[in-house]
This record gives sequence, C-alpha cells and structure tokens, in this order.
Amino acid sequence: MTAIYKFTNMKSCCRILNTLFLAPSLPKSSVVSPNPNYCSTFRLKAILGRTNSTWGQSRIFSSSCHFNFSTTARTHFLVARAAPDLRNFSASVESHANDKNFDRIYMQGGINVKPPPDEKIGADERVEVGENVRKSECSREAGKEESEMEKEAWKLLRNAVVTYCGSPVGTVAANDPNDKTPLNYDQVFIRDFVASAFAFLLKGEGEIVRNFVLHTLQLQSWEKTVDCYSPGQGLMPASFKVRSVALDDNKFEEVLDPDFGESAIGRVAPVDSGLWWIILLRAYGKLTGDYGLQERVDVQTGIKLILNLCLSDGFDMFPSLLVTDGSCMIDRRMGIHGHPLEIQSLFYSALRCAREMLALDEGSKNLVRAINNRLSALSFHIREYYWVDLKKINEIYRYKTEEYSTEATNKFNIYPDQIPHWLMDWIPETGGYLIGNLQPAHMDFRFFTLGNLWSIVSSLGTLRQNEAVLNLIDAKWDDLIGQMPLKICYPAVESEEWRIITGSDPKNTPWSYHNGGSWPTLLWQFTLACMKMRRMDLAKKALDIAEKRLSLDGWPEYYDTRSGKFIGKQARLYQTWSIAGYLTSKILMEKPDAAALLFWEEDYDILENCICALSNSNRKKCSRRLAKSQILV
Repeated sequence: MTAIYKFTNMKSCCRILNTLFLAPSLPKSSVVSPNPNYCSTFRLKAILGRTNSTWGQSRIFSSSCHFNFSTTARTHFLVARAAPDLRNFSASVESHANDKNFDRIYMQGGINVKPPPDEKIGADERVEVGENVRKSECSREAGKEESEMEKEAWKLLRNAVVTYCGSPVGTVAANDPNDKTPLNYDQVFIRDFVASAFAFLLKGEGEIVRNFVLHTLQLQSWEKTVDCYSPGQGLMPASFKVRSVALDDNKFEEVLDPDFGESAIGRVAPVDSGLWWIILLRAYGKLTGDYGLQERVDVQTGIKLILNLCLSDGFDMFPSLLVTDGSCMIDRRMGIHGHPLEIQSLFYSALRCAREMLALDEGSKNLVRAINNRLSALSFHIREYYWVDLKKINEIYRYKTEEYSTEATNKFNIYPDQIPHWLMDWIPETGGYLIGNLQPAHMDFRFFTLGNLWSIVSSLGTLRQNEAVLNLIDAKWDDLIGQMPLKICYPAVESEEWRIITGSDPKNTPWSYHNGGSWPTLLWQFTLACMKMRRMDLAKKALDIAEKRLSLDGWPEYYDTRSGKFIGKQARLYQTWSIAGYLTSKILMEKPDAAALLFWEEDYDILENCICALSNSNRKKCSRRLAKSQILV
C-alpha cells in the first residue's frame, strides 16, 4: 500500500509537528476582540500524499474552524503536514555544485564577504534591538496627539479587519457601506494588506501580521488548477476570503477560500504575492524583534518554495524575472508583459530578504548560491540597461543597429526611433529613472512609480541613480504628484496606442486607473524612499497634499485626470490601502528609527559576486568589464 507520507528527516518532521500551529502566539492586540465561540485549532479535512516527499505535492483541500452559537465551542484535532525534503531546491546551480571555486563562497554573501549584521548577534540580542527601537518610539509617541484625520483613518482601518476563528488575519480591500456590488473588494489581498501590515507593525500591533503570514503560508500548498492545469508549488494566492458555511442546526464552519488567479479578471497569475509575503516576513521580524517566526521550519519551507519557483531554469537569457501582463499591482492589460520593473524591484528585495532569513544548513546551500548569483546578475542588469537620463537617451539616439558581436554596444538591438518625442523634452538635466521594461528590440520608456520607488528602498539602483530618481520627481512634480500623489505611471497611453496596448480597455482609459491614474497608496512607499535618501521635504510636501483631500473625498482607491483632480470614475471609496498608506506614511515620518529597519543599504559584496568568477572558460569576456557606463556603484 502506498504510504501517505514519506519522512526523509525525522528531526525536521518533529519540528513541524511542534511548530506548525502550536508556536506561542503574541499577546492579543487591540485590533479585534476575541470571539468566545472560536476554536483555536484547525481541522484539515483531506490530505492527499504521494511517495514523493516534496511538500507541495501533499495538498490541503480545506482548512476550517467549527463553531456554533451555543454556550460551548467545539474542538477539533490538528493534522500536521508532512516534513519537506529540503535537498531538492535550486536546480539552476546544480551545474556548479562540484566546482572547486565554490569553496571560496560564503554561503550567504558571495566571494570573500562578511556575515550580514543580523548573523553576528544572537536571537536574544536581536529581540532586544527590536524592543529598544519600540521603546524609543513609544517615548516619542507619548507627547503626540493624533489628528482627527488620523483617528478617522485608524477607525476605518480597524473596521476593515477580517477575523478567522476569532483572530485577525487581514483587512478587506475596501469597506464602503454603500457599495452593494463589492465584487472581490471584500477579500484580503496580499499586496493590498502590506500597507495595512506596516501600519499595524509600526503601531506595535503584530498579531494580525503574524496570523496573516501563517494562514497565507498554509494556503500556499492548496490545490490550484485552471482548466486542468496546475501552476508551480510555491505560488501564493492573490487573495482569500473567510466564508461561513452552515453545517446543521446553529452550527457553522469558517473556511478560507483562496484565489490563485483562477477567478481573477483575465486569469492573471499573482507573481508579486509571494515576493510581498517574503518582504513582509522580514519587516515583521525587524519591527517586532520576533525572529522565531521566520526561523520556523514551515516558514523556511514556504520561503524556499517561492524562491525555487522564481529561480527555476528556463529559456530566458536575462536575470530579470519573465512574467505575463497583469502579474503585479497593474493587474490588467497595460503592455507590461516581459520583464516589468515593478516585478524586478520586488524580486530583488525578496532575494535580499531571503538571504537574511534562510537558515544556514545543508538543505539551503544550493539555494543560497543561486540567490547570490541572481542578486549579482540582476543588480548589474537593471543598473546598466534599465537606466536612462539625458546622457543615456542621447547615447540611444545615436545607436547603431543590427550589431552581431558579443561586444556590441546596442545589445538589445534597440531602434533609436523608439525614443518617444515626449521624453526628449520631458527628461530633466539633473534627473533620471529606470525604464518600465526591457526586451529584445523593445524599451518601455514610461515611468512606473512603484518600481522606481522600490528600487530606491532595496538599493537595486546605485546611490547616484536613487538620488536622480527623486530629483526627477521633484523637477516633474506637477506631472507625477499633481493634486494627489502619486501617478502609477507616466505618461498615459492614448488614442491608437491605447487601443493596441490595452485592447480598448474601458477601465484603463487615458489618465485613469492603471493608465496614468493617481494612487494614494503609493504615498507610504514614496515616504520610505525619501527617508532613505534624506529627502524628507519631498515626503512632507506630498503628505500635505494628500491630507487636504483624502478624508473629504472618502478615501478613494485612485484619482483620474492628468493632475489627479477628480476621484476615479470607478474608484471604490474607503479603500483600505489608501487609508493604510496614509497612516504608514505618517508613522514613518514620526519614527525614523523604525523606518531605517525597512530599507536596505548598498551591499558591495553583491557586486563582487560575479558568476564569471566561477567559470574557467575564456571564450567570452565579462559583460561588467565591457560596460561603458561603469555605473555599478
């Protein structure tokens, strides 16, 4: 008879049984009052396994909690998941597994590097660091009184909290009481919840974030199928909803109902969900001092599944992540298929987060090597080929085409006529930015705000590039900020270009929604980027503009028109991430010590770790040595 589970590591299995759902929880926060009828354990209805021990192949079809409206709550047994086989990750580096040069590589940092700062101190000391930050911030808060707008925002944010079995697990996308057709805005979206999570963490309320991380981790291993096809094991859901199912008289069952894209408009895959999950996991540890969560075996496995999906071998020649249209915040057709900057910035951030959090053991060795190699290649690729300023545009303007050579200047065969006319007059002399996309014979010169901001936060761009991006935003304030921060992209596509790129999408008309609309939720990421670069003046200026309208307008999802003058024609009101984005921005401005925990400084070890050093072949020269712009640092 085929065994249901095949345990390859007894010690790991025991740790899963002990930690999966039985780890000590944080003290109850003020986010939500516990429901006396909830049950604190899960009943996993069905687990189907195979002799192959890969974790994702044992799929959980339903997790639920039972409760009734009688005086006693029912209790159910816990069925633990099988232990994963952690040895089969990072196929992309197997060809170098026996290379002697790997002996020179420190497992978490490339060639001749020092351990990351977090590894030099023990767990107790790291918790103390987090608590010291919180104590210093509490003393700063003692003399501060919240404004009426902040009080309203916190009330709305708490009203948006979703509970599961009596515990907070997330916030709905929008909570407009007058909206009779919420569609999927009554669900908890991973990307949307990040802004809420940062607000709660900065407020000292970590329970909801911890619950969110663990429950979405559980959903990662669910069966996910679209037209009889299942995507990769590590895929995180785009969203989930808590549903109450009637069983019999006065008895109900709460179930988590995830959406992996099979119900989404266009059936788009939520590529960014897993990346945001890893970023949020790191932020939780940094702001609470609770590093035990990221050290759990099930959480470590979740990280590895996501990364294994992202780092798997393919046909692509570039280190950037290849995705379809609509796989991130811009989740409708907007011509971003290929290698969009937003995904690359989040990918780079997630890799850096994972490198900090992964346990140093034999099972993660190959994966960490792959992370180091990818970080090095990706940082060079984005800095060298995505960057444009006045000098670079002039260089592209004079490109020769059809070059057949490993030493070609125009490596991607970009035709100079692709440079749009608006860009030549728009680009300032002192600014620059990372373009939206790069593929053979194609550069998307649109300015995408989230990708550029997160490249600053994660140090994907160089120091000079990061400064230039904020200089550009400052110089083009009316275009990118206007009457409501911030444009999701600039400029909008119009006329025939709009018809071709969007497919005549009536929601993405020019200067609306994803096509040049203004999104208040981007305010917190702009604030974080400005604080890193010591441009608090820009963050405060944008925050002041938002405070004049957000509350009066009912906290809209987005704004329309070239300057962001009107509330979006299809914008939901009381949009949670608009509310949370404002609150997070306010708290970040008041807590610079906490903000410093959330961004990354330049890691020069990443730049030194070139895959060319691992090859004895002299057939080709290193691209970095051939790079003319030399903008690596």
